[in-house]
Amino acid sequence: MWLLPLGFAAGILGSMIGLGGGFIVVPVLTFFGFAPTLAASDSLFAAFSNSVASTASYARQKRIVYSLGIKLALMSIPGTIIGAYISDGVSPPVFKILFAMVLVTSGAYIYLRRKMEPREHNLSKQLMVFTAGASFFAGIVSSLFGIGGGSVFVPLMVIAIGLSMKLAAPTSQFILMFAAASGMIVHSLLGHPNYYEAGMLSIGSFVGGLVGSKLSLHVNERKLRIVVTLVLGITAAKLVIDALAGPF
Repeated sequence: MWLLPLGFAAGILGSMIGLGGGFIVVPVLTFFGFAPTLAASDSLFAAFSNSVASTASYARQKRIVYSLGIKLALMSIPGTIIGAYISDGVSPPVFKILFAMVLVTSGAYIYLRRKMEPREHNLSKQLMVFTAGASFFAGIVSSLFGIGGGSVFVPLMVIAIGLSMKLAAPTSQFILMFAAASGMIVHSLLGHPNYYEAGMLSIGSFVGGLVGSKLSLHVNERKLRIVVTLVLGITAAKLVIDALAGPF
């Protein structure tokens, strides 16, 4: 039952920041000895549930750019399929080190997100090629580690495409709904998830997503960014220490 409050807390933060809650769920599961494929696949169920709740709330606030979100989501799906298959061959120590790198990247994004300035909204043919590659990579990361691709999608939408931060984070949750669903299906076909654990995480994450999307309008973002960045940094360090302490 402890997975229920874990999913709730991850759902709140994931919805508010636009990254999905996997960057909290997966390290916690890993610290409790979950295998990489199990942690990633269970987390994807929570990420999907969180994205559904967040998308429903953000849709009512009219903060989702559907035309862009659908394009990025479709380009990410092939990556999610590959990511699920790759997860089978990753040892726990390697998974921890790679995930620590993802957490550091996510922490940098969260801390610097205020400094990201949108340009004129643009999606040229040249940029579409880059966007396709970035979305494909985000899909791999999402499915391999069980997290949202928000750390790729949000900067991509703000810096490259020119979307405002107010619209980028909600649109990222919309994209994650498709990416997580694709990853869930492939992980399930490979026999990775524990459905009871995934269900508990999903219930908590769904409620957390509803709460987080509403809190995002009122929270002190500066303090939230500092706290989350510190937590991610400490978690990344712990993952690296644990990985180096054991055999590869």
